[in-house]
Amino acid sequence: MTGTVALPIPTVTPRLRARRATRQIVVGHEERAVPVGGGAPVSIQSMTTTLTADVNATLQQIAELTASGCQIVRVAVPSQDDADALPAIAAKSPIPVIADIHFQPKYVFAAIDAGCAAVRVNPGNIRRFDDRVKEIARAASDAAVPIRIGVNAGSLDDRLLRKYGKATPEALVESALWECSLFEEHGFQDIKISVKHHDPVVMINAYRLLSEKCDYPLHLGVTEAGPAFQGTVKSAVAFGALLAEGIGDTVRVSLSAPPVEEVKVATAILQSLGLKERRLEIVSCPSCGRAQVDVYRLAEQVTAALDGFPYPLRVAVMGCVVNGPGEAREADIGVASGNGKGQIFVRGEVIKTVPESRIVETLVEEAMKLAEELQLTGEEKSS
Repeated sequence: MTGTVALPIPTVTPRLRARRATRQIVVGHEERAVPVGGGAPVSIQSMTTTLTADVNATLQQIAELTASGCQIVRVAVPSQDDADALPAIAAKSPIPVIADIHFQPKYVFAAIDAGCAAVRVNPGNIRRFDDRVKEIARAASDAAVPIRIGVNAGSLDDRLLRKYGKATPEALVESALWECSLFEEHGFQDIKISVKHHDPVVMINAYRLLSEKCDYPLHLGVTEAGPAFQGTVKSAVAFGALLAEGIGDTVRVSLSAPPVEEVKVATAILQSLGLKERRLEIVSCPSCGRAQVDVYRLAEQVTAALDGFPYPLRVAVMGCVVNGPGEAREADIGVASGNGKGQIFVRGEVIKTVPESRIVETLVEEAMKLAEELQLTGEEKSS
């Protein structure tokens, strides 16, 4: 294989509605700055599960999240010990750190003074907050620190619960816009908003309503989404519906699972919608009575063997001759298996047939050849 090499994965124009026009905020400073809204790519967030006061453990988890693709990280600040840890964490974190404040306004000032990239406040929880908005707005403005108004169904203000009877989309949106108006009175608009609910339908309707009433960037999330499988499904459904309508500027998948798993799910959702560049994409059949190979095992082995591949790559792992050859031809590399053998495809052409026992290693070999060619092509373009 010689000559000019095109990027391996076919270019597909996303068929999504145009992104909602919003203001833009910038989370972080200089090389760690992440723009949110205003046409910036949808960013991925997660939250540490360590005690924030344990600086080393928190920084270690942030490093793991960064390596998995997390772009913004949030840390909980429920105590003075946690607030005291913020300067070291904010200074050493490789990605912007958001301080999560629920009950004490004094921690908002501590987070700003510590150099945190942003602060999240929960209108339903924070005490003695409204009378200090002017002071907080001034401090945040002077330090160029955005504020997220983070409304949760589980902590909605009692006044709104009495008015609406429960956490309806209207109640969530009214809570968020009321708090925004308090900051707006003091000229502060460096804001993003979230209106989270555990029910994807309520959450979707809340964000749709909110997007009609303001132009602030929106942080998407299904709160308390549940264990990994359930939470993944809920988040994928909700995020997919909203992002396909152009709503949403940054996302956090909330799972009862290690936070790295949240980042993996968020990345997969954005890649599936064409909002993030795909890396490794496995196209594999669900298997059926026609399959003459263990497709489940083969797909898992190929995925594991190519994990971390440095370029976009679509790999087809097919188990029979019905759809196998067609899908394999559409992929960068692929295999159509049957009768203990596999036809290996590269860019739509059959290059060889190998025994079933050699399918995985052959696909890896061909992927490495593509990587070498892409690297050489990139070097030639840069020279």
